Parts: sequence; structure tokens; C-alpha cells
Amino acid sequence: MITYLYWAAVIALVILSLFAGSRLGSLSKGAIVAAIIFLAGWLAYYFHFEQVFVKRFGGVMRISVPEGQRHLGSTWKDDNLWVENYDPRSNECIFSEYSKGNLLEGRVIIKNCNPLMERTGNPVAPGR
Repeated sequence: MITYLYWAAVIALVILSLFAGSRLGSLSKGAIVAAIIFLAGWLAYYFHFEQVFVKRFGGVMRISVPEGQRHLGSTWKDDNLWVENYDPRSNECIFSEYSKGNLLEGRVIIKNCNPLMERTGNPVAPGR
């Protein structure tokens, strides 16, 4: 919901700048200001607000599990989302960080992780 309010405010500012530009006799200057407002709003959302909205205000964010991996869990650290997946082909647990704007993302790989099997190599029976 908060995401919709954010984009409604950005679009309202864009329309207001176009209207003000046409009323003042320079629609091209209004269009330039509208483009700057829209670009600034999009960059602010992508590089700052997306994860903040999801974590604090219940927004929506979609990520997908890479093909061939299984999702094990996820957690927040500050405003960054950490996702743990398991790759059965390489027997590795992979922690991936989704940071604001996908910049400076961290990645931790644990070798010989195998969370789905017992130490003996036998599968864990359901209910155990």
C-alpha cells in the first residue's frame, strides 16, 4: 500500500510540474522538470525505499530462487535481506544479500553443508 502512495505522489508531482509549465507558457521546461522529478523518484525508490517499504510498512518485493537450488530461509539484517539457498549439485549452502539497489551485495558459501541429509548420508525421514 505504501508503495502505491509513493508512486501516486511522484506522479502527482510530475503532472503538477507539467501543468505549471503549461500555465507559465513553457511546456518544454515543465516537461524537463517532470522528467527530472520522475527520474529522481525512480532512483530514490530503487536505491533506497524499496526494501525499507517492504520491511517496515509491508510492501511487496519479489525475488526468485535460482534454478536447481532449494530455498532454506531468509532474514533481515538492518535494511538488507539475506536469503539462504541450498545447491544439491555442489552440496553448498549459499547466503545471498539483497541490498538497496542491488549494490554491494554480499555472498557467503558454505561447502559440504547438506542440510537435507543426516551425517551418515541417509535422508532424514519425515517427522524426525
